[in-house]
Amino acid sequence: MVILTALNLEYEAVHRKLADPQVTVHKTGTRFEVGTVPGTSCRVALGLTSKGNHSAAVLAERAIEHFSPAAVLFVGVAGRMRSSIALGDVVMATHVYAYHGATSEDDGLKARPRVWEAPHPIIQLGQHLARMTDRAGHAPENGEVPRVHFGPIAAGEVLQNSRNSAEAAWLRQHYNDAFAIDMEAAGVAQAGHLSGLPVGVVRGISDRADGTKNGAEDRDRQPRAAANAAAFAVRLAAELIKEAELAVEAEEEEQIVMAQKDRTGRGGGSVVNTAFSSTVGIMAGEVTGSTVHVSGAAPKASTPAELVAELDRFREHLARHHADGTLDADIHHEAQAELSIARRAAEKCTANAPAPPKKAAMALRKLRGLLDGHPELASGLASLIAAAGEPA
Repeated sequence: MVILTALNLEYEAVHRKLADPQVTVHKTGTRFEVGTVPGTSCRVALGLTSKGNHSAAVLAERAIEHFSPAAVLFVGVAGRMRSSIALGDVVMATHVYAYHGATSEDDGLKARPRVWEAPHPIIQLGQHLARMTDRAGHAPENGEVPRVHFGPIAAGEVLQNSRNSAEAAWLRQHYNDAFAIDMEAAGVAQAGHLSGLPVGVVRGISDRADGTKNGAEDRDRQPRAAANAAAFAVRLAAELIKEAELAVEAEEEEQIVMAQKDRTGRGGGSVVNTAFSSTVGIMAGEVTGSTVHVSGAAPKASTPAELVAELDRFREHLARHHADGTLDADIHHEAQAELSIARRAAEKCTANAPAPPKKAAMALRKLRGLLDGHPELASGLASLIAAAGEPA
């Protein structure tokens, strides 16, 4: 999971929610910290984008390329656009407006916004968590119970702090359904859209965006709003990973059932290719007691036990590269963690399973993303990913 913020105080609010964060440096020099949500298996890569949609888009794309996350969450503070939303409350975007899109004509400025809708599963999960919070009376560390609202967020290129400016009038005329306003959500939403990844935008309301914003109040309101947004976003991240893992386990169970049917003759008369976890047809009247081989390059490991052995050999390969200085300590640490996840998943495989659990392939794909700056290492993962049940 990737969580991005624009301001340092937002970054620190999320950072406080993570256990044992470790620095990972992208090949371009961008720094992320990767930690775990305590009590869960959710690992979060935390990054700072700085202000503005353009910077947010570039850094979001960089994080997606580097970590191959399940989703991206953009977390921080925003100005409110509705008086019914209290300072300190949280807004989760149902969709994001890039409101500065327009055309200037003789009779005025015509709005031409771009809009990105939040994925239905993320909004459904967010609404469920909000309901559970309300029922439990859950309070954050500061003792107050913020409400979570779901609605549009407008993202522009200027800091909005006026009720009477032309910009404010433009927003009321064309985007009067917006709940909040910020300067980065559109960039992150665009990066997620281009990468095919789900994006969630979670903002704590720190000001009214009406001219009353000032430094003294911000010193109190911004940290509180950022803390509320971070608390909700981290819970959302943990639940997203939990549901993804349950979905993988359900798919693995279904594969086991189908394999059992094939072996007992109650399936569709097909053959399971255990190396690639796919079904193949055979042009023959009957095949008994035979092994079917697929021509062409095949992974070195065709059984879970062989995959475990190959993973151990790859671990030694990583250690040698770290020892000779070609692999820095941060990447080595993260790579070893993903390798351990893949090995544990492969070890859990039983005689009834046609291939190692899909969780092994997911971890190996993340590992390949970590090693993209080391082609001599990344190239060795293709056969392992295939052996774990997915095309490389």
